Amino acid sequence: MAFLRTEGLCKVYGKGENRVAALDHVSIAIEKGSFTAIVGSSGSGKSTLLHMIAGVDVPSSGNVYLEEQDVYAQNNEKLAIFRRRQVGLIYQFHNLIPTLNVVENITLPILMDRRKVNEERLKELLDMLGLQDRRTHLPNQLSGGQQQRVSIGRALMNAPAVMLADEPTGSLDSRNGHEIIKLLKESNKKYNQTLIIVTHDEEIALQADRIIGISDGSVVRDERVRP
Repeated sequence: MAFLRTEGLCKVYGKGENRVAALDHVSIAIEKGSFTAIVGSSGSGKSTLLHMIAGVDVPSSGNVYLEEQDVYAQNNEKLAIFRRRQVGLIYQFHNLIPTLNVVENITLPILMDRRKVNEERLKELLDMLGLQDRRTHLPNQLSGGQQQRVSIGRALMNAPAVMLADEPTGSLDSRNGHEIIKLLKESNKKYNQTLIIVTHDEEIALQADRIIGISDGSVVRDERVRP
């Protein structure tokens, strides 16, 4: 059985002449520990699919299952816990809290969960992300690449089962973009986390184990790049 799967996933906005199907009966299955790239043009539905998997955007119909748990069968409180503990979500723009320093931004999900920070894991992440000497810096004291590293650390802090990245290199130059993808791939291998990246960059997509193409809300391509 697949680690993560969607069944007949639909998302519809508007009614009548204004009706738009952002997702149209999307069914996919993802293996644990794999790296999948979701590609498509702007407005194709790829980000909508990612947000459905993340438990952020409720589908109009269909289901999302993680380890056979129906994500949207949970009440709002349990769904919020699912998002904090099971999913690490990285956006194109870093969404850091400007008044919190690097460590505070990274540990925010733990503190929101009212749990004790695992100092050993925090140190490991700071080392992996090259942020040990930036621990007390505020976001406006960091470069764009460093800010994205902080957002990756925040997503990884809870040791989520799934890492989801929506155009994570879109606001970065090519050098920083390559570094961010390298970090995500290292995390995928080191922690056996399932990694799904939404991207329009074919070079990034070709580094994945599998490429899923979305067009007009439907899957039009499903290609295994490597075993």
